[in-house]
Amino acid sequence: MRGGGDAAGDFHSHLVPGVDDGSDTLEDALDGVERMAAAGIRKIVTTPHVEASLLRDGRAAAEYLDRVSASFAGVAERVRDRFPDVDFRRGHEVRLDVPECDFGDERLRLGATSFALVEWPRFQVPPGSAEVLSRLSRAGVRPIVAHPERYSGVDRELELLGAWRRSGAYLQSTYGSLVGRYGNDVRSASFTLLREGLVDYFSTDFHGRPELRLYKDEASRKLEEIGATEQLYLLSVANPQRLFRDEAPLAPPPLRGSRGFWRRVRELFH
Repeated sequence: MRGGGDAAGDFHSHLVPGVDDGSDTLEDALDGVERMAAAGIRKIVTTPHVEASLLRDGRAAAEYLDRVSASFAGVAERVRDRFPDVDFRRGHEVRLDVPECDFGDERLRLGATSFALVEWPRFQVPPGSAEVLSRLSRAGVRPIVAHPERYSGVDRELELLGAWRRSGAYLQSTYGSLVGRYGNDVRSASFTLLREGLVDYFSTDFHGRPELRLYKDEASRKLEEIGATEQLYLLSVANPQRLFRDEAPLAPPPLRGSRGFWRRVRELFH
């Protein structure tokens, strides 16, 4: 990293124990924070899953959000004691299983900013996705689409991703995708998006269990090897820090190269 003020940020993880498929226990969550801090991450927004359809039911939504709040408070207190240099906040990864979602409760947004992390259900992009994102933008929410490289066929639908961005959305790729955590097709899609300058942020999507890996260091080394240090810094440090200040990300430069360059990329990452 480029100095003490240039710590990495991460706003996609599952470190609130007992509320989703992330950390099971408080100790698992604290172990996850420790591992993220060791990887240079000093700004964390952890994001338990919640479905937009649940949020339509006022009572059910309140019960779930309050349960997450109580569990998060226990983790946050211990993080302040054990990791005083870590800025630890809370948001949600909102699965848009219905097209309308009210983000009026600031707990749904990333660290009480105007940004919200969203995903599509079953790794399939629904019809009208750009309009869904546009409605959120018009309501004052800045949506960030989680792991776009993992959606079926997305690398053949780059115009759709462009439409998402024109609607006011941003895109967050996952370190594990770059190194094959989700298979070769996802890895290839990751580099297609990076090559075209369509990624605004990197995050771990770490699920806070001891048997799981972060993949951040591995992906970072690979990107440095192919000369993508500018993209790595922008997407893992500069833009996440801007999010914590509620500022829009800087435009990512495309990762351009010759045919020989992309042959080297394939060799390194396969």
